[in-house]
Amino acid sequence: MAIEITTALKELTGELNDKSFNASNYLGSIGSEEVVNAMIALLDDPNPETRFMASRTLGLVENNSAALSWLFEAFKKKENSEILGDLIMALEGFDVSDNYVDIFKLYLFGSFKVSRIAEDLLDHKEFNITPRVLKKVQKHWLHYSNNVKQDEAFSLQKIEVEERLNDLKGFIDDSQG
Repeated sequence: MAIEITTALKELTGELNDKSFNASNYLGSIGSEEVVNAMIALLDDPNPETRFMASRTLGLVENNSAALSWLFEAFKKKENSEILGDLIMALEGFDVSDNYVDIFKLYLFGSFKVSRIAEDLLDHKEFNITPRVLKKVQKHWLHYSNNVKQDEAFSLQKIEVEERLNDLKGFIDDSQG
Protein backbone atom coordinates (compact mmCIF):
# COMPACT_ATOMS: atom_id res chain seq x y z
CA MET A 1 0.00 0.00 0.00
CA ALA A 2 2.92 2.39 0.69
CA ILE A 3 3.88 2.19 -2.98
CA GLU A 4 0.34 3.13 -3.99
CA ILE A 5 0.42 6.14 -1.64
CA THR A 6 3.79 7.24 -3.03
CA THR A 7 2.49 6.92 -6.59
CA ALA A 8 -0.67 8.86 -5.73
CA LEU A 9 1.37 11.61 -4.04
CA LYS A 10 3.37 12.09 -7.24
CA GLU A 11 0.11 12.70 -9.12
CA LEU A 12 -0.68 15.67 -6.87
CA THR A 13 2.43 17.61 -7.81
CA GLY A 14 2.94 19.56 -11.01
CA GLU A 15 0.22 20.30 -13.52
CA LEU A 16 -3.24 19.10 -12.58
CA ASN A 17 -5.11 16.54 -14.65
CA ASP A 18 -7.74 13.85 -14.17
CA LYS A 19 -5.18 11.59 -12.52
CA SER A 20 -4.53 14.32 -9.93
CA PHE A 21 -8.16 14.38 -8.86
CA ASN A 22 -8.35 10.58 -8.83
CA ALA A 23 -5.20 10.47 -6.68
CA SER A 24 -6.68 13.09 -4.34
CA ASN A 25 -9.87 11.03 -4.00
CA TYR A 26 -7.83 7.88 -3.38
CA LEU A 27 -5.61 9.49 -0.75
CA GLY A 28 -8.63 11.10 0.90
CA SER A 29 -10.30 7.71 1.19
CA ILE A 30 -7.18 6.20 2.78
CA GLY A 31 -6.97 9.11 5.21
CA SER A 32 -4.07 7.69 7.20
CA GLU A 33 -1.77 9.76 9.38
CA GLU A 34 0.86 9.34 6.65
CA VAL A 35 -1.51 10.89 4.10
CA VAL A 36 -2.46 13.77 6.40
CA ASN A 37 1.19 14.54 7.16
CA ALA A 38 2.07 14.41 3.46
CA MET A 39 -0.77 16.83 2.63
CA ILE A 40 0.30 19.20 5.40
CA ALA A 41 3.81 19.21 3.89
CA LEU A 42 2.37 19.88 0.42
CA LEU A 43 0.58 22.99 1.73
CA ASP A 44 4.04 24.63 1.48
CA ASP A 45 4.81 23.38 -2.03
CA PRO A 46 5.98 26.11 -4.45
CA ASN A 47 3.29 25.12 -6.97
CA PRO A 48 -0.14 26.65 -6.15
CA GLU A 49 -1.94 23.77 -7.88
CA THR A 50 -0.18 21.31 -5.60
CA ARG A 51 -1.20 23.38 -2.55
CA PHE A 52 -4.79 23.34 -3.80
CA MET A 53 -4.74 19.55 -4.24
CA ALA A 54 -3.29 19.14 -0.74
CA SER A 55 -6.10 21.21 0.79
CA ARG A 56 -8.71 19.39 -1.30
CA THR A 57 -7.35 16.02 -0.19
CA LEU A 58 -7.34 17.08 3.45
CA GLY A 59 -11.00 18.03 3.12
CA LEU A 60 -11.74 14.48 1.95
CA VAL A 61 -9.95 12.78 4.85
CA GLU A 62 -12.33 11.63 7.58
CA ASN A 63 -9.96 12.15 10.54
CA ASN A 64 -8.44 15.45 9.44
CA SER A 65 -8.63 17.52 12.64
CA ALA A 66 -4.83 17.51 13.02
CA ALA A 67 -4.55 19.44 9.76
CA LEU A 68 -7.07 22.21 10.48
CA SER A 69 -4.63 24.60 12.13
CA TRP A 70 -2.15 24.05 9.28
CA LEU A 71 -4.84 24.87 6.76
CA PHE A 72 -5.77 28.10 8.55
CA GLU A 73 -2.06 29.03 8.57
CA ALA A 74 -1.94 28.40 4.82
CA PHE A 75 -4.84 30.85 4.38
CA LYS A 76 -2.71 33.63 5.86
CA LYS A 77 0.26 33.17 3.54
CA LYS A 78 0.72 35.78 0.84
CA GLU A 79 1.60 33.17 -1.80
CA ASN A 80 -1.88 31.69 -1.35
CA SER A 81 -3.83 34.90 -1.91
CA GLU A 82 -4.59 34.01 -5.54
CA ILE A 83 -5.91 30.54 -4.64
CA LEU A 84 -7.45 31.33 -1.25
CA GLY A 85 -11.00 30.70 -2.45
CA ASP A 86 -9.97 27.28 -3.71
CA LEU A 87 -8.16 26.49 -0.47
CA ILE A 88 -11.02 27.40 1.85
CA MET A 89 -13.42 25.16 -0.03
CA ALA A 90 -11.65 22.32 1.78
CA LEU A 91 -13.18 23.53 5.07
CA GLU A 92 -16.43 21.89 3.97
CA GLY A 93 -14.82 18.56 4.93
CA PHE A 94 -13.66 19.69 8.38
CA ASP A 95 -15.28 20.07 11.77
CA VAL A 96 -15.02 23.85 12.08
CA SER A 97 -17.40 24.12 15.03
CA ASP A 98 -14.81 26.06 17.04
CA ASN A 99 -13.75 28.33 14.16
CA TYR A 100 -16.70 30.70 13.73
CA VAL A 101 -14.55 33.79 14.32
CA ASP A 102 -11.87 32.69 11.83
CA ILE A 103 -14.45 32.03 9.14
CA PHE A 104 -16.28 35.27 9.93
CA LYS A 105 -13.00 37.15 9.35
CA LEU A 106 -12.65 35.44 5.97
CA TYR A 107 -16.23 36.51 5.24
CA LEU A 108 -15.49 40.14 6.08
CA PHE A 109 -11.99 40.63 4.75
CA GLY A 110 -11.81 38.14 1.86
CA SER A 111 -12.23 38.66 -1.85
CA PHE A 112 -15.68 38.18 -3.34
CA LYS A 113 -15.12 34.45 -3.84
CA VAL A 114 -13.58 33.95 -0.40
CA SER A 115 -16.37 35.94 1.23
CA ARG A 116 -19.12 33.93 -0.51
CA ILE A 117 -17.55 30.58 0.42
CA ALA A 118 -17.08 31.72 4.03
CA GLU A 119 -20.67 32.95 4.14
CA ASP A 120 -21.89 29.56 2.94
CA LEU A 121 -19.85 27.86 5.68
CA LEU A 122 -21.26 30.25 8.30
CA ASP A 123 -24.78 29.50 7.09
CA HIS A 124 -24.53 25.72 6.82
CA LYS A 125 -22.00 24.40 9.33
CA GLU A 126 -22.62 23.79 13.03
CA PHE A 127 -20.72 26.08 15.41
CA ASN A 128 -20.12 26.37 19.14
CA ILE A 129 -21.40 29.88 19.81
CA THR A 130 -20.54 31.44 23.15
CA PRO A 131 -20.72 35.01 24.47
CA ARG A 132 -16.96 35.24 23.87
CA VAL A 133 -17.38 34.24 20.21
CA LEU A 134 -20.08 36.89 19.81
CA LYS A 135 -17.85 39.52 21.42
CA LYS A 136 -14.95 38.68 19.08
CA VAL A 137 -17.22 38.76 16.03
CA GLN A 138 -18.61 42.14 17.07
CA LYS A 139 -15.04 43.44 17.53
CA HIS A 140 -14.05 42.34 14.02
CA TRP A 141 -17.21 43.84 12.55
CA LEU A 142 -16.52 47.16 14.31
CA HIS A 143 -12.93 47.18 13.03
CA TYR A 144 -14.07 46.34 9.51
CA SER A 145 -16.92 48.87 9.44
CA ASN A 146 -14.64 51.65 10.68
CA ASN A 147 -12.03 50.96 8.01
CA VAL A 148 -14.00 50.33 4.83
CA LYS A 149 -15.60 52.66 2.33
CA GLN A 150 -19.17 53.43 3.41
CA ASP A 151 -20.84 52.90 0.05
CA GLU A 152 -23.94 51.08 -1.17
CA ALA A 153 -22.19 47.70 -1.08
CA PHE A 154 -21.25 48.33 2.54
CA SER A 155 -24.84 49.26 3.36
CA LEU A 156 -26.04 45.94 2.00
CA GLN A 157 -23.34 44.04 3.84
CA LYS A 158 -24.16 45.92 7.04
CA ILE A 159 -27.74 44.68 6.86
CA GLU A 160 -26.54 41.09 6.38
CA VAL A 161 -23.99 41.25 9.19
CA GLU A 162 -26.34 42.92 11.65
CA GLU A 163 -28.92 40.22 10.94
CA ARG A 164 -26.25 37.57 11.51
CA LEU A 165 -25.18 39.24 14.79
CA ASN A 166 -28.79 39.46 15.97
CA ASP A 167 -29.23 35.75 15.22
CA LEU A 168 -26.13 34.97 17.29
CA LYS A 169 -27.35 37.15 20.16
CA GLY A 170 -30.74 35.43 20.03
CA PHE A 171 -29.10 32.02 20.06
CA ILE A 172 -27.00 32.94 23.10
CA ASP A 173 -29.99 34.45 24.90
CA ASP A 174 -32.06 31.32 24.20
CA SER A 175 -29.30 28.99 25.40
CA GLN A 176 -28.75 30.99 28.61
CA GLY A 177 -32.43 31.48 29.38
